[in-house]
Amino acid sequence: MSEISGNGSGDDGSGRLYGVGLGPGDPNLMTLRAVQVIGEADVIAYHSARHGRSIARSIAAAHLRPDHIEEPLVYPVTTETTDHPGGYRGALEEFYKKAAARLAAHLDAGRTVAVLAEGDPMFYGSYMHMHKRLADRYATEVIPGVTSVSAAAARLGTPLVEGEEILTILPGTLPEEELTARLAATDTAVVMKLGRTFPAVRGAFEASGRLAEARYVERATMAGERTGDLADIDPASVPYFSVAVLPSRVDAVRPSGRAGSGEVVVVGTGPAGPLWLTPETRGALAAADALVGYTTYLDRVPVRPGQARHGSDNKVESERAEFALDLARRGHRVAVVSGGDPGVFAMATAVLEAAAQEEYAEIPVRVLPGVTAANAAAARAGAPLGHDYATISLSDRLKPWEVIAERLRAAASADLVLALYNPGSKSRTWQVGKARDLLLEHRSPDTPVVLARDVGGPTESVRTVRLADVDPAEVDMRTLLIVGSSQTRWVRRGESGRSIVWTPRRYPEA
Repeated sequence: MSEISGNGSGDDGSGRLYGVGLGPGDPNLMTLRAVQVIGEADVIAYHSARHGRSIARSIAAAHLRPDHIEEPLVYPVTTETTDHPGGYRGALEEFYKKAAARLAAHLDAGRTVAVLAEGDPMFYGSYMHMHKRLADRYATEVIPGVTSVSAAAARLGTPLVEGEEILTILPGTLPEEELTARLAATDTAVVMKLGRTFPAVRGAFEASGRLAEARYVERATMAGERTGDLADIDPASVPYFSVAVLPSRVDAVRPSGRAGSGEVVVVGTGPAGPLWLTPETRGALAAADALVGYTTYLDRVPVRPGQARHGSDNKVESERAEFALDLARRGHRVAVVSGGDPGVFAMATAVLEAAAQEEYAEIPVRVLPGVTAANAAAARAGAPLGHDYATISLSDRLKPWEVIAERLRAAASADLVLALYNPGSKSRTWQVGKARDLLLEHRSPDTPVVLARDVGGPTESVRTVRLADVDPAEVDMRTLLIVGSSQTRWVRRGESGRSIVWTPRRYPEA
């Protein structure tokens, strides 16, 4: 190819590199800047499969000149099947390296190079591989384009994301289980790169409980465009240029209150805020049309349009459980919100106990786990629960203190680590001291005790003290105590002197 002088703009006489976003397919959606750059460029580069046809070139075809130098960048493979010694990734790396070298030759000759890209060049685009290899050596400009995500939402005529909703963009090439988790956790989503991945993508929508909401868009703004409900699409008919969409839930139709269509899901929010939520729990909270729970825990859940919130005091668990079941019996999808894990001194027991009554026998009830207060406190301290341990509540509101004392003695004599819940409150001030004195009958005064308060919250405090030094005045209802066994170790590490507590997994033989 003969060298020609170009419209170079580099200080050293080299040409300028452009990444030109063409939009989703309709040439009328190209930006004015994209048309201008193509018209002024010396070299037009575009990617294609081995058949040589390029969607990017077809979009820009009306703006190409006879004297344009065209550089088709033909992928050596389009699937992961290859005999290249480096495998699929090795074949692509070699291709990108050679393609970048071809463009660099034009840029060194002072020519302006426009690399065409469907959609936006920096959004899952092939151009970015050239950009990463050339942008640090040549003057470069990226021309943004309308993405397929925006085009799909426009063609569906449905809001994609609104207010404080979270939009998640996912490649369909992710493992199905990972897709399921992310779809369950987000408000709205777009899954790209369908084609061969469609069966797994559809399975992820179904497993996450989002299939009924999902829409499908194929070749948005292009010839052969198709839209519909994802559940109705034949997997054999799905091309690569298609996306699955979870549109905005704001103003979406929620359960209508038909008898028999409701359910109760008991969810654990973990010890504090959103960082402790599991993807499954996030999805259940978002899908519910009614939330029921202790007001303090409800305040951890973001407010969503169209979602009723029924807060109550912490001491009415049975009433709260029956209220949730009554809502579900009227057709509502109810999430009962619990702190920590709902099955550990929390709401799952109350809901299941109420659900055992004949009048609620047909109401579906699910329990979703959460991070327990004991696990959260242990992680902050190190690994004090690394061996066998017992979990005991010091609250005598629902069981006599004599039972608590008997269990403390039994666990202490068995040399178990103890996680002590509900150690004290404004009305219960003596239990911690009693428990300390009882444990000192079986444990060394130097036994490490972790005092973890408000773990994950704004007033978090995690300290380790000797068992003999446990001060009941420093313990309240928001504190959890972890009492070590005879094998639990406590050291201070580094210049900071941070305490680390752990219990070895190996127990000494007799």
